[in-house]
Amino acid sequence: MKGRIDIIQGDITTLSVDAIVNAANSGLLGGGGVDGAIHRAAGPELLAACREIGGCPTGEVRVTPAFRLPEHYVFHKVGPVWQGGDAGEPDLLRACYRNALTEASNRELSSVAFPAISCGVYGYPHQAASEILLMRCMSGWPGMSSPTRLYLSCLTSPWQICMNSF
Repeated sequence: MKGRIDIIQGDITTLSVDAIVNAANSGLLGGGGVDGAIHRAAGPELLAACREIGGCPTGEVRVTPAFRLPEHYVFHKVGPVWQGGDAGEPDLLRACYRNALTEASNRELSSVAFPAISCGVYGYPHQAASEILLMRCMSGWPGMSSPTRLYLSCLTSPWQICMNSF
């Protein structure tokens, strides 16, 4: 992937992008943090669509319309719960980002916004999580021409803190 990465501190539900990535729980039924904010902003139609899907395993992606959000799609991702790093968490987190970007490429979307997946209540260390995403993006995505713009958003901006090391 060749393109631009913007790091922003703010509410992911207000961005004008093609898709936002939801840091969802495995049931896709809403919750706290980013997941709750996305469900509230999208309206009850999102919950109904998620109920039809029936859930999502860690690392995979499920796609719904964005309903009342300014985006076209919501990519629901279940990130790994941090258990110290020896329970496959890095591979699962890489799969979250890889699968979301693959889905965006398959749909020929130009812009995707990511929250800090697993960095909230799932306890993933911000530095380790940002390295997984940013190193993946900087090394490119073979065969992908889209998306061309990524937004990394978080209310507390762990991305900005971690970018200082790059």
